[in-house]
Amino acid sequence: MTIYQTLLGDDFNKLHPKLQQRYALPVDQAFYATGVMQQIASGAKWMRPFYIVAAKFKFLFPESGHNIPFTIRNTCRHLPNGELEVLWERTFYFRKKQRHFNARMTVDPVNNIVKDYLGSPALFYSDLLFSVTRQGKLMIRSGAQRFVMSSVQWPIPKILEGRVIVEEGYDENKDVFTIHVYIHNPLFGRLMMYAGEFTQKSF
Repeated sequence: MTIYQTLLGDDFNKLHPKLQQRYALPVDQAFYATGVMQQIASGAKWMRPFYIVAAKFKFLFPESGHNIPFTIRNTCRHLPNGELEVLWERTFYFRKKQRHFNARMTVDPVNNIVKDYLGSPALFYSDLLFSVTRQGKLMIRSGAQRFVMSSVQWPIPKILEGRVIVEEGYDENKDVFTIHVYIHNPLFGRLMMYAGEFTQKSF
């Protein structure tokens, strides 16, 4: 049983069957897919220095665009302490640049959250709350966040948090997974948005 099955419990079976397959994630067997983001949009131009730094950590990035090819790989693995961790590796192929958005997730069954470390090495931490919609889609919302620097972490005030909403589904007519991610801040507005489709591939 992977971290998402543990977290969602009986609600895992309410996901669309294709999403159940996607998130079952047997240990050391990666889910790999290719697709196209119909739209990717970063934030305000004055935030470009932040995005340039974040991109070095394989986190957020300054580029925006339409119809951007991308790949995604999820790998579930055992940590030395016995916990299961899921590694997320997303690569976006802009015309002149490849950008990455990586994360590592483990589950906290006591507080019923996913612990999400964003970047390689981690630059930010966020609690994630998972739920299933009536349509069988997976919804993810962010909770408390921290800034990470090596082994030291500082809580981020709510007014400065990057609030995340993710919706992942499956379009049976097109036979593709669908994804929509929106990250915003109460003061600064949109930090990142992307929306697209992807198909599982062998590799």
